[in-house]
Amino acid sequence: MTYSAQAESRPINILLVDDDDGDARAVQRAFAKARIVNPFCRAIDGIDALELLRGENGKVKVKFPLIMLVDLNMPRMNGIELVAALRADPALQKTVVFVLTTSYRDEDMDAAYGLNVAGYIVKEKAGEDFLRLFSLVDNYWRIVELP
Repeated sequence: MTYSAQAESRPINILLVDDDDGDARAVQRAFAKARIVNPFCRAIDGIDALELLRGENGKVKVKFPLIMLVDLNMPRMNGIELVAALRADPALQKTVVFVLTTSYRDEDMDAAYGLNVAGYIVKEKAGEDFLRLFSLVDNYWRIVELP
């Protein structure tokens, strides 16, 4: 897999926000299979993600540039609430977010795009091993200049 000069000079960090251990393992396996070596970390819900992004509660702050893959259905703080919190925070409002969910609901899609997500991806369509998803994300960060 090839990477852009941007990706080579500034590694893109990836933050997966998903409470499902099986999905998280599938994403990590797909990263390994696709030989994507970008720094990767996981949060189990929106509150955990905000703590990682802000370096709160003893957590090491995730560095930018950053792409987030966010599930919608999570306990404590769901994906829509998380993206709304990101957009309300001047330090985090430009964070690139892809929604990665099982929801086909129009209401969820409208809410996500209303918060300016970069894309709305249904897990089932991403494929069992998520390789198509990572092809999309890889192409995105090779082409787009990130804040």
